[in-house]
Amino acid sequence: MAAEIEIKLRIAEPKRFLRALAKLGAKPASGRVHEMNLIFDTPDGGLAKHGQLLRIRTETPAPGKGTGTRSHTNSKGKAGPNRYLLTFKSPPDQMAIGAVAVPPADRRHKVREELETVLLDAGMVTRIFEGLGLRGWFRYEKYRTPYKLPAREKWAGGLVIDYDETPIGTFVELEGPPAAIDEAARRLGYGTREFITKNYLVLYLEDCKRRGVPPAHMLFV
Repeated sequence: MAAEIEIKLRIAEPKRFLRALAKLGAKPASGRVHEMNLIFDTPDGGLAKHGQLLRIRTETPAPGKGTGTRSHTNSKGKAGPNRYLLTFKSPPDQMAIGAVAVPPADRRHKVREELETVLLDAGMVTRIFEGLGLRGWFRYEKYRTPYKLPAREKWAGGLVIDYDETPIGTFVELEGPPAAIDEAARRLGYGTREFITKNYLVLYLEDCKRRGVPPAHMLFV
């Protein structure tokens, strides 16, 4: 059982944030990638009602525009092929051990079970889902650049820093041990009151409500 422990932080000034990240010694762990995500559910929204998420993600190498990073490359320096990931997530803030739901001790972070695997044929899996009565009902895209702190920063062991450019703004996701998440946020100038545990779907719906527009898909115009 893989536990996903993470938070998001909203970035009001991306250039300033990237300078703060560089000051900590963080460097891109790999190149900037475009993600197209498709969430599946039953016609009556059964998975969402139970706080579950079933998603196919397509990752495409992207130029480094906007972040100053290079594109996704392989060992020969050429752009790598697309990658497809199938992900299932349990209800937020609930880890299931057998038939017993175990809430996390600390509610500052989003804690959930995450199961993920690489797909060889995303189209075939989509057809299987559709044959089972599932439908891809919500698409959202973003550009992601993963960062990593230097090994000398022992406190940051296991910490993943993902810089996300989305249609509703720029965010950073901090994932890993709770203490490392808290320390990274503090060093980047954020307090625990600024921690976001909502997913991008909820943030998108809130953004649509704020702007007074009907929700559709979270896509770049």
